[in-house]
Amino acid sequence: MAVQQIARTAPGLPQPIGLSHAFSGDHAWCREKMMLADELAGGVALATFFEDGGFERAIDRYTEVTKGTDRRAVVSMWSLYYFAGISIPYLLARRLAGQVLPVAFDEMTIALTEDGLPRAFGVSHRGMIGEETSGDEFSVVGPLMAGHLNVAVERLKRCGLSAKLLWNNAAVYIDYTLRLTDSDGCGRSAPDLPLFVRGCLPDGGPNPLCGSVRQVEEDGQMIQRRKLCCLRYMLPGVASCGNRCALPSQRNPQ
Repeated sequence: MAVQQIARTAPGLPQPIGLSHAFSGDHAWCREKMMLADELAGGVALATFFEDGGFERAIDRYTEVTKGTDRRAVVSMWSLYYFAGISIPYLLARRLAGQVLPVAFDEMTIALTEDGLPRAFGVSHRGMIGEETSGDEFSVVGPLMAGHLNVAVERLKRCGLSAKLLWNNAAVYIDYTLRLTDSDGCGRSAPDLPLFVRGCLPDGGPNPLCGSVRQVEEDGQMIQRRKLCCLRYMLPGVASCGNRCALPSQRNPQ
């Protein structure tokens, strides 16, 4: 299948509602999470946001909202919104529409909510369409990891969080979306996905997602359990993630 870049107003090509044809039906909410940068109100270049104090101000604001006393926990919780907003729309477009969105870190913008959380991301164009939707997990997720997540993790870990915890925060949304769009019908009952089992990436480098999420059986149900806790229990009023939590003491808090 030929691969071509989709221009903003390419003649002869049906334009999707929103950034991708995948952003429809149950996934229509993605239209508000990822869009063309010139349509994103309040967008700021990601590189500028992280280097010129925007990130610190966002965390200060979110700290006020959560009343958190440990900045690491606040940043970890903030990063969950960040990774969800990047990973889920990207993978839905890739798996459902064969569309590779341009998510290189230095070419994107971000807009925030009043609470300081990531509200939406802006991309420079509609990306490439025509890729096979059933590619292996490494080829599907690889551009996202190499072009964006590697850089984002480096920026976020400056607040004292480990890279392993941050990759685990990203992993839960990658695992969720891959299972949601599993073309062989196995869905969430499938065994651990190869992306989270193999220690090396196709290029021979270490796989930062290895071991971060695994399938476990509990009370007759298969669930995806994190390797490392996201620290949400340190924030007042934030609900536990239940039996998915890495810490036994936090799976069913009283």
